[in-house]
Amino acid sequence: MQRITPHLWYDTEAREASEFYCSVFPDSQVTNVTTLHDTPSGDCDVVSFRLWGQDFMAISAGPVFRFNPSVSFMVNFGPPHVSETEARERIDVAWDRLSEGGTVLMALDKYPFSDRYGWIQDCYGLSWQLMLTGPDGDPRPPILPSLMFVGDRDGHAAEAIDFYRSVFADSEPGTLARYPQGAESDREGKVMFADFRILDRWLAAMDGGHDHDFTFNEAVSFMVGCEDQAELDGYWEKLSAVPEAEQCGWLKDRFGVSWQVRAKDLDAMMRDGTREQIDRVTQAFLPMKKLDLAVIRRAYEGTD
Repeated sequence: MQRITPHLWYDTEAREASEFYCSVFPDSQVTNVTTLHDTPSGDCDVVSFRLWGQDFMAISAGPVFRFNPSVSFMVNFGPPHVSETEARERIDVAWDRLSEGGTVLMALDKYPFSDRYGWIQDCYGLSWQLMLTGPDGDPRPPILPSLMFVGDRDGHAAEAIDFYRSVFADSEPGTLARYPQGAESDREGKVMFADFRILDRWLAAMDGGHDHDFTFNEAVSFMVGCEDQAELDGYWEKLSAVPEAEQCGWLKDRFGVSWQVRAKDLDAMMRDGTREQIDRVTQAFLPMKKLDLAVIRRAYEGTD
């Protein structure tokens, strides 16, 4: 599992959606399904899967949160991931698949920044930006989570990037393109597109304007795998800004983005444990806000 892993919240469709995405993108597979019993949402499937070589996780936990375009996934079709000739065919096939029952936000077409680009919400509501890329430019992974800062957070994309890079010492800046002079009066100087790396994950960010009826929520969160309690405590202290959002290792930062700060060992426990061990671990962490790894480990080992 990568250090930072996107986590997707579904009503009941986590397994179905994961299998669908794995059929759309190359080098993809469902790697594990674990069912959690006796949660506030009943029995919940937790699905680990890989898309184009990158780790994701999903959960079926009831109709609590809905996806919206504030978090989308940007998919780069082109070298070094696929050849230039193959990329155009692949992007069209992926667009057709993701369009089934979905909603087009920007038509697949030629734009000033790409010869072929489109933005689509799939049938589950998750947003994808598909882009044809060329051989020039710095290499990026094929899929980047993209954060769009809207409403009262519009204009804060650059600030957020600096904040995230201050939280995660292992980080680096990438591209930063601002709206130029002469843009709309409320756009000049804001972030048109940026990307950055924290730990092992590249993300993109942009300012999206005020006139939107959505913003960040828990439908998409980012799991941070920690080596030990000290590392977990450090990230928790730096990231958490909304005390009432703290639950089961979840938190919200000052921009409204949701994170799950947890131990890398927890994934192994849930994947490799017996039914009894998984149930004990589940009941141990459900009442927690920040996770207590020693308590979780004792629950797993049955020594409480």
